Amino acid sequence: MCVGFGVDAYHGVNHSLVLENLAALDAAGAYLGAFSIPRDSREAALYLDAVEYAHAATRDRPSIVNGSIAAAVRGQFGNVRFTSRTDGGELFINPLMAMYFAVDLDGLARRSLYLERLEGTRLMRQISSVIEDFRDEVAGRARLPRQYPH
Repeated sequence: MCVGFGVDAYHGVNHSLVLENLAALDAAGAYLGAFSIPRDSREAALYLDAVEYAHAATRDRPSIVNGSIAAAVRGQFGNVRFTSRTDGGELFINPLMAMYFAVDLDGLARRSLYLERLEGTRLMRQISSVIEDFRDEVAGRARLPRQYPH
């Protein structure tokens, strides 16, 4: 499951390529579908409460990811500000951030080009380093990022 579509653009994730990858997973029978978090649902209320609780506990470093998803769940759109951590940048809060995309784990793993490199990792910084090294290694051969066309 993946939620927060679009949040990681700041970290270099190209979401046109994400959609292309979801289509390839679908063609391979590994895409299971998508669903939203309805704003008036119990799940949305519990999620928003959890985000508020976490923000209160980490006032100096609230989660940009969860804040973005929460803003989308509340029906907000565009450059929504909820933390000074995003000052100087432009956010694109949108309804896709409040959708879950589901894939078959084995099907996803079969498509991973660096899964074996992650085997000995334990810490987030180790995982980040493996992914960054992989991106550097394939920089000249990787699919070119492209703008979402519409």
